[in-house]
Amino acid sequence: MTLNELEIGKTAKVVRLNGAGAVKRRIMDMGITKGTVVTLNKLAPLGDPIEITVRGYELSIRKDEAAIIVVGD
Repeated sequence: MTLNELEIGKTAKVVRLNGAGAVKRRIMDMGITKGTVVTLNKLAPLGDPIEITVRGYELSIRKDEAAIIVVGD
């Protein structure tokens, strides 16, 4: 399952990051790395971006960025 498929209010652990290059580096620089626990807080009215909690802070990312973040239990 990817982060953009997670239900609101659910928590999951990052399993891996798909993709490469600048987008992957940017996501890692935001603190989203393998083993990090993330919680999906809410969606924007039109569904993009999404707000997550990661490492104790709230972060908004686009759905296409969330689609490369593979999460699990």
